[in-house]
Formats: sequence, C-alpha cells, structure tokens
Amino acid sequence: MSSYFITGVSKGLGLALVRLLASNPSNIVLGLARDMEATEKKLAGDGFKNVHILSGDITDEKALQTAATEAEKILGDKGLDVMINNAGYISDITSLESIRDLENDKELLIQDIYKSFDVNAVGTLKAVYAFLPLVRKGTQKKIVAISSGMGDVDFINDAKVFGSVPYGISKAALNILMAKLNVAYQDEGILCIAICPGEISRDTPPTFNDEQMAKVMKIVSVFRGYAPNYESYDPPTAAKNVMAAIDRSSLEAGFGGSFLSHNGTKKWM
Repeated sequence: MSSYFITGVSKGLGLALVRLLASNPSNIVLGLARDMEATEKKLAGDGFKNVHILSGDITDEKALQTAATEAEKILGDKGLDVMINNAGYISDITSLESIRDLENDKELLIQDIYKSFDVNAVGTLKAVYAFLPLVRKGTQKKIVAISSGMGDVDFINDAKVFGSVPYGISKAALNILMAKLNVAYQDEGILCIAICPGEISRDTPPTFNDEQMAKVMKIVSVFRGYAPNYESYDPPTAAKNVMAAIDRSSLEAGFGGSFLSHNGTKKWM
C-alpha cells in the first residue's frame, strides 16, 4: 500500500493523477482543491473508496495546515509516501507575449510575475512545509514538483522561446527550490525532484481572436523548430508518464534535486 498527496486536483493533470492512483484500491489518495465539492462531484461517478479530497489553496498557509491535520487523521502513523506538487498558475494574459511586447505595460507584466512566483514557487514551499512531517513518517519519502521546460535556460535560448515570461521565471525558481530542498533533506532519505510532463492538452481549450491565434501559431512554430514531431499529451497519458518518472526516481539512483522531463532526459518535447 502506498499513500499519495496531490495538489491542484480539480482538473487536468491533477485530476488524472488522482484517477490513475486511485485505480489501485490498495493506495490511499489525498488531493487538495480550492473547490472541494466541485472536485468531489467530478469523481463521484468513478466509485473510488480510497480518495479523500481536502480543501485548500497552496498560497494559504492556514488552509494548508488544516489540510495537513486532516491528512494525518486519514493516514495515521504510516505517514505520506509521495507528495506531488501539481498546483500552479499560468496567465492567459501574458502567456502569448514577449518582454518586448509588454514594454508599454510593464506593471501588468510585473504583477503577473509576482502572482506566478507566489503560486508556483512560494506556494509550493508552503505546501512542502505543511506536509513535511507526514513525508518524514512515510516509507517512500518522495516530494515531487510538476515543473516545465519553460523554466530551462538552455531551452529558452536554443528554441528562442519568447512567451510565458512570468510562468517561465517562476518555474525556474521552482526548479532551484527543489534542488535546495534536496540538499536540505536528502540526509533524511527524502527525495526532492522536479519533473516536466511535456505539453498537456486542456480540458477546455481556450478561444483566441485573430491576433492571438497568430501569436499561438508563432509559438507552435518555435516548438516545431525545437522538436518537429512534438505532440501534446492528454491528461491521463501525462499522468502515466509522470508516475513512471516518479517510480523510477530515487536518491540511490542519483535523482536527488534533479529537473528532468518525464522521459528522463532534458528534452522537454
């Protein structure tokens, strides 16, 4: 039996991870969602008996502590085996824009950087601190962050990736955070890693006007130049890829503090 705690489970990869892990009835699966009731409704038809949805936002330390207390009641003395920090923020406002595009709207860019950093980096740290006592009591002792190649300096320069500026900055910070956590806690047998799941299709694709669509196609062209055959993964496939990466990662195998693609390389697409 293994226990898992996943943040950001209301949709997309987070929800797919819950369903994948709960399909093994011997697992205990805990998920954090800002709208607990709506998430429970999405899972109601699956008939899982081993899923517990907790209410909370990763930027809210009080809510995280409450969720951790509830998790401890569910898990008991066995602790938590795997923590997957999936919750994140990417702005629909700035994702298609370059720094040059936003020269005349600096305040918008700066505020979006603050928000991205607060959720993607600081929020993850808050969640880790809240659930660290449970991980310490677990057997597998794995702390995972879902990151992105958009936070890789070489990828940005090699592929000339101009968009998602706040997101990329915050994910780069997240990668450093996981390395720092690894240095801090590896002597306790805790593995801390960041994994890029590749591009994941949205449950509800966004709609774009003509100007936005032109920028989308430019970004697609950039990605095609980097990986001509790249494709998006649907959430269930991405969940399987992520879990395969988590299962093969260990301190003993040298993965501590690593930031890798789900395929185990630095090839993000």
